[in-house]
Amino acid sequence: MLRFALRRLLSLALTLVAASLIIFVAIEIVPGDPASYMLGLNAQPETVAALREELGLNVSKPQRYFNWVGGMLRGDFGTSYTYRTEVTPMIADRLLISLPLALYALLLSTLIAFPAGVIAATRRGSGADLAVMGSTQIGIALPNFWFAMLLVSLFAIKLRWFASGGFPGWDTGLFAGLKALTLPAIALALPQASILARVMRSSLLDTLGEDFIRTARAKGLTARQALWRHALRNALIPVLTIIGLQFSFLLAGAVIIENIFYLPGLGRLIFQSLTQRDLIVVESVVMLLVFAVVLVTFLVDVAYAIVDPRLRRK
Repeated sequence: MLRFALRRLLSLALTLVAASLIIFVAIEIVPGDPASYMLGLNAQPETVAALREELGLNVSKPQRYFNWVGGMLRGDFGTSYTYRTEVTPMIADRLLISLPLALYALLLSTLIAFPAGVIAATRRGSGADLAVMGSTQIGIALPNFWFAMLLVSLFAIKLRWFASGGFPGWDTGLFAGLKALTLPAIALALPQASILARVMRSSLLDTLGEDFIRTARAKGLTARQALWRHALRNALIPVLTIIGLQFSFLLAGAVIIENIFYLPGLGRLIFQSLTQRDLIVVESVVMLLVFAVVLVTFLVDVAYAIVDPRLRRK
């Protein structure tokens, strides 16, 4: 396990280095100069040059890349071009919303998908199976932003159970914060739950058809005992992969949902920074999201070895 973890950590480090190069190059080739954008079309060339020097844009691009990477290794993501404040506390404030939202949505999708997938697999061909598969097909087909607007129309405007948007802050209490995140989390969770339920059903059906399940039944285990002791654990490997990918998507891909509900999270920060040509913020946030994806992938690989003893022996 130790050698396995060290190899994965080395792969993680190399992936982050490659990702940092790709992100820096991709952001830098975007047309438009941040200093010119901030000062407007009528700015004098001397003023633009002075601002470029103040922002550190007058040095070579390789030097800017190494300054950026070196700062990140020290926990310093630089200074925002637009807000003239450090990027690190900006990201930390937004992460306090995006991370709980992603975890909340992932928890809801898992709580919905696991029972639905198990019921559909154990009652294959029954009415329950058809109902689960039909519901998941609808969940996959509906765009989450359209579903979010339906939730706002019903629960915020008509029933007035929730606010239509905004975030009161965690200092108002845990309940108030979770209540503000409930509708966005449901909008994000249901499409992901539909995907996860179908994967759970497919994986469990494959496992239930294996020889070791028939052997367990021949030794006297009931269908329920064989399911919970053997089948479910072996069916979790592809499910863990989907859960890891879904968490990464929920953390990085909630831009539209955050804008619908006016949540000041990372997705909204990226959107605002792109429109304002605040490149240092975009680079830093995207790099942080890449790190989150790579870290989750590493944790999923470790979870494989925990769930499946054969991987530990290998």
